[in-house]
Amino acid sequence: MQTMNYPWHFLLMSSMYILAGLMHFLKPKIYLRIMPRYLPHHKLLVALSGIAEIIIGICLWFPVFKDLAIYGLIAMLAVFLTVHFYMLSGKTASAGIPEWILLLRIPLQFGLMYWAYAYLQI
Repeated sequence: MQTMNYPWHFLLMSSMYILAGLMHFLKPKIYLRIMPRYLPHHKLLVALSGIAEIIIGICLWFPVFKDLAIYGLIAMLAVFLTVHFYMLSGKTASAGIPEWILLLRIPLQFGLMYWAYAYLQI
């Protein structure tokens, strides 16, 4: 399987998701604290989302998988919006993060989606 010479910012993006996915296993308590209470099996969901981030981050490196990985990344970020909105629902859900930071995360999430979408052209 052949990899391509991608720009540094693309490699930064893919590395960011691999690192984020690894953090689900290195620091799972962080992610467990922000899981919406209405979702079942928190430990499993934290592990699955970490695995998804790692796989997507790696698949971005390979031209044959790149576009599919980008669409998967955008879908994953859209699903993660549920966590961001949940964290705005109350003091316990916020995990001690100031509301202004939680509010900034919403447009940031859309910015991350656009960042990924822009690479469909390369």
